[in-house]
Amino acid sequence: MAESLLFGEGTREDQYKVLIPQIKALIDGEPDLVANLANSAAALRQTFDFFWVGFYLVKNDELVLGPFQGDIACTRIQRGKGVCGSSWDQKQTLLVPDVDLFEGHIACSALSQSEIVVPIVKASTVVAVLDIDSAVKNDFSQTDQQYLEELALILSELF
Repeated sequence: MAESLLFGEGTREDQYKVLIPQIKALIDGEPDLVANLANSAAALRQTFDFFWVGFYLVKNDELVLGPFQGDIACTRIQRGKGVCGSSWDQKQTLLVPDVDLFEGHIACSALSQSEIVVPIVKASTVVAVLDIDSAVKNDFSQTDQQYLEELALILSELF
């Protein structure tokens, strides 16, 4: 089995460098989208101890809650609404250091303090977003963005 780092070991970049190949191995040869997204969310949460990690899938022109790890979440999000809907609409990653300062933030939990949302794009169309919330302000950086966008590209092949 590949090398693994426990939560808190090494830099965040070190952790991503170990985690991305592990997620690739987890999904390799598994055709089920839900199983692959569920394991990916679990691996991210277990590695970084984020407050909430999950996916919203584009269905009938809205985001619908998919596999996730964490507290109960909002079930449906409209295009352009909140961080997830804005990321979908803008087709770009949104890194929000303080969710209280994001106009229109949808507070599924008051414990969420910062957030990063990465669109998953297939054939130039957003098919889902990866949403990660932290209970700590300013928890996400360009390092997170870089590796999560790499992961989104890998996951886009599942759709």
